[in-house]
Amino acid sequence: MAQVAVIGAGSWGTALALHLCRNNHQVRLWGHEPDHIAQLCAHRENRAFLPGFPLPPTLQPVATLEAALDQVQALLIVVPSQFFATTIEQLAPLLAPGLGLAWATKGFDPASGRLLHQIARERAGQREFGVLSGPSFATEVARGLPTAVTVAASSRAYAQSLAELVHGERFRAYLQDDLIGVQVGGAAKNVLAIATGIADGLGFGANTRSALITRGLAEMIRLGLALGARRETFLGLAGLGDLVLTCTDNQSRNRRLGLALAQGQSCEQALAEIGQEVEGIVTAQAVHQLSLAHQVQMPIAAEVYAVLYEARTPQEATQRLLERARTNELD
Repeated sequence: MAQVAVIGAGSWGTALALHLCRNNHQVRLWGHEPDHIAQLCAHRENRAFLPGFPLPPTLQPVATLEAALDQVQALLIVVPSQFFATTIEQLAPLLAPGLGLAWATKGFDPASGRLLHQIARERAGQREFGVLSGPSFATEVARGLPTAVTVAASSRAYAQSLAELVHGERFRAYLQDDLIGVQVGGAAKNVLAIATGIADGLGFGANTRSALITRGLAEMIRLGLALGARRETFLGLAGLGDLVLTCTDNQSRNRRLGLALAQGQSCEQALAEIGQEVEGIVTAQAVHQLSLAHQVQMPIAAEVYAVLYEARTPQEATQRLLERARTNELD
């Protein structure tokens, strides 16, 4: 049994906290809004982001980072990517020597376009760090449905300790040593899920969805290789596994955003209806900047960026993709 701090009280952070409690850990759950934490304490349920799942006695919501980190043996950050850097800055002076830094956030740093392990290394000093990624909807993890994820870290020993922390009867944790590839897969798939949502919202059918997933995977691999990842990582849980999940099920907020955009809603209207962060929006900007900087061809991601940031309509974006010149499939 370990004392674990989960930083981030949204749906995913709460689901992981519930799972860690099932693994017989004592968990403190921190969120940045005191009113939200007060509601968690009062109702013993995250009615705002993960309703229907009572908080067990071993899960304690806390309003301060000092309380969350007091004598903990493990730390898991589960905040949206746009808040990752500021969260690390807040945590850094409070971290005990030797405490590893792990996260289940999927995305790039929007300000710099860098991977999150680079932000962690820069702002939290020399310590172990790792990432948990893979096909995992919060509600299904909260329900205890079978799930498999990937864990990658700065060392094999820390990856093993993180995997042991989260591995459970219905939650399998596989080890990876490609820290870059695991993060790129977890981030880029959100942009591609917006694309498949748009295509389905326009009524293009299963053929189109399958083509977008396959060609999107090729784009993901090209970006990952340019950033130093290994090709085979993208055929695993953090690549193809997460991509298929996010592109094909309406539990995906990114896919639902694409569906709404295709139906004529503005991004603001869609976000108000979804009611939670949609990582693919900020990730689309980071992916676009990285593809330009590294001269990586990512036409699907480029059209998603244009829809989100350049007022291109979903219909125009689709037509531009269909009009692209033929090329060899594996180029």
